Amino acid sequence: MGAAKTGVANLRNYVLVTVAYWGFTITDGALRMLVLLYFNQIGYSPLDIALLFLFYEIFGIITNFLGGWIGSQFGLKLTLYSGIALQIVSLVMLSPLEPSWPIAFAVPYVMVAQAFSGIAKDLTKMSSKSAIRLVVPQTAQSQLFKWVAILTGSKNALKGVGFFVGALLLGWVGFQQSLWIMAAGLAIVLLTGLLLPAGMGKIKAKVKFQQLFSKSKEINILSAARFFLFGARDVWFVVGLPVFLRSVLGWSFYQVGGFLAIWVIGYGLVQSFAPTLLNRFNQGQAPQAATIRFWTFTLTAIPGLIAMALETALNPNLVIIVGLLVFGVIFAFNSAVHSYLVLAFTDDDKVALNVGFYYMANSGGRLLGTVLSGWVYQTAGLGGCLWVSLVFVLVAGLITLKLPNPEPRPLGT
Repeated sequence: MGAAKTGVANLRNYVLVTVAYWGFTITDGALRMLVLLYFNQIGYSPLDIALLFLFYEIFGIITNFLGGWIGSQFGLKLTLYSGIALQIVSLVMLSPLEPSWPIAFAVPYVMVAQAFSGIAKDLTKMSSKSAIRLVVPQTAQSQLFKWVAILTGSKNALKGVGFFVGALLLGWVGFQQSLWIMAAGLAIVLLTGLLLPAGMGKIKAKVKFQQLFSKSKEINILSAARFFLFGARDVWFVVGLPVFLRSVLGWSFYQVGGFLAIWVIGYGLVQSFAPTLLNRFNQGQAPQAATIRFWTFTLTAIPGLIAMALETALNPNLVIIVGLLVFGVIFAFNSAVHSYLVLAFTDDDKVALNVGFYYMANSGGRLLGTVLSGWVYQTAGLGGCLWVSLVFVLVAGLITLKLPNPEPRPLGT
């Protein structure tokens, strides 16, 4: 009877965490597309647009570093719903923005608002993924892989929906009204926090500052590989690709937002089905170190092939569409296995600390990729961004050569 009640409570908590994560993710994707397309429309350069996201990524790094400690000391419920509240603050703060504002004032203002959004994003992500480690039934690690993949994959699919929602709202009701609509939706999600237990993820022992730096060799290796992997994606995906589609290929707001939305949705779906697909290759075994090495080194060639194809007589629209599809599928397998391994190498009492440290590296890679995306695109075009991406993926693959296999053990031991 007690086990049944625990199972029901775990399922309820999983649903609450997932719904909160989903709600936040849609607004996060929509806000990114709103800011990118709006400022491109009013004449900002690619580097100016990249700078708008600078604080978003910088404060994401800080948040992941401290967020794991906050979650371990005060509970993951606090960090999860604080993230949603801060996203509302960011949306409301951006609503008075006008095209007539001078760039010297508008850029720092948006950077500060994006800082709140960056804090919100990583508080929510760290809390959600840490919570899954605690609410999934105590079973085999392959089951953990399944539930992590579902959460992560659905999040990425809904981020793609957010891209489309952002482009749709911008064309339909304009920049300001879009922000108010999203803030109202998140306020409803915030109310669901009343149902989540307060102490989830909290540990009794006090954590010293030195303990915020992971001492696990496996977590450190994964974090370093994650840094370069996500830098490789964002160096061409964040600014270079949307600006290229809009300014060079002449795509409309709806085409840019819709295409990127479909790509991220497809990426998320592949990520969700990764456990099923990989089980066929691994004969039912959970991913090992060799799994991540295979998918990372496979990804290495894709950005270079896209860059070379863009220099030929091939239709650039076709090159981008096909190239992105291949890149997305392989990157999704990489990300799914990464998200599983960081939890497989983590004990229950250190989950918030280790996940926070790991996603700090993720945010660091995104920061580098975002800044380089604007700068490299402005100086060397989309092709330059793609060649930098190839180098980053190669470095990520070389780092994983030192990764051992996780020990086979049930959760909770």
